[in-house]
Amino acid sequence: MNLSLVTSFFLTGLPHPPELDSTLFGIFLLIYVLTVLGNLLILLLIRLDSHLHTPMYFFLTNLSFIDMWFSTVTVPKMLMTLLLPTGGAISFGGCVAQLYSFHFLGSTECFLYTVMSYDRYLAISYPLRYSSLMSGRTCAVLATGTWLSGSLHSAVQTTLTFRLPYCGPNHIQHYFCDAPPILRLACADTSANEMVIFVNIGVVASGCFLLIVLSYVSIVGSILRIRTSEGRRRAFQTCASHCIVVLCFFGPCVFIYLRPGSKEVMDGIVAVFYTVLTPLLNPVVYTLRNKEVRKALVKLKEIIAHGPHK
Repeated sequence: MNLSLVTSFFLTGLPHPPELDSTLFGIFLLIYVLTVLGNLLILLLIRLDSHLHTPMYFFLTNLSFIDMWFSTVTVPKMLMTLLLPTGGAISFGGCVAQLYSFHFLGSTECFLYTVMSYDRYLAISYPLRYSSLMSGRTCAVLATGTWLSGSLHSAVQTTLTFRLPYCGPNHIQHYFCDAPPILRLACADTSANEMVIFVNIGVVASGCFLLIVLSYVSIVGSILRIRTSEGRRRAFQTCASHCIVVLCFFGPCVFIYLRPGSKEVMDGIVAVFYTVLTPLLNPVVYTLRNKEVRKALVKLKEIIAHGPHK
């Protein structure tokens, strides 16, 4: 029987000199607050402005919701490791829940980026048929599919990780429960698990990224056929923000999960990019680079200042 004798784990936190505890705590707390408020603002703007009730912003609503919780799954625990000597303690069940939630939200975001690139492809390549091709029902089906796929993918990751016995050391060399550092603590051969996880994440990440690249190759072809320079500029601008966020999300993931070997210190530092910074990028990129969202923000300010009456 695979009995787990370990009842709790201890997260060692982000590698850093102890004298930087307070500084890092302040920086990450500020980023976390901005991330939550920024994504809540996007959800509010899209909810209140009827001009943003389109497929693109429907998917952006899903992305903001994911980013808000994706950050919440990891950052508060990291802040505790910086603030308290015992802040890294986490129960076995808590570690299972964190690993499942992390991969559930992360893989759902991965699938959602793919759907968003497909949406941009239809909008730019088939503008006249776009509203019928990307109907409300189609959007709902695609969004539901991303959440269900993410849930299934995460269930596989979590089951593979915690089916092994853990009976020895319980210090996880990371600031959150993730599969690679947890597997190092298992009291059994983990080579098969590591291979399955590598292939599982590799297939999902590579598949999604390939589909996104294909979508954007097709988009570039369609943009180049647009006759006016203003039309080409607007089409490129529409996709630029999506490309920035996609690259910032997939780059660190590939570095951590799809390279041979693993450096604990480097993995922890790189993980900060997609667990802390990428969720903040979503509101920053989509509000600063998007004219429609900026207009909605101005309108919201006017409503707050003068009331809802015209």
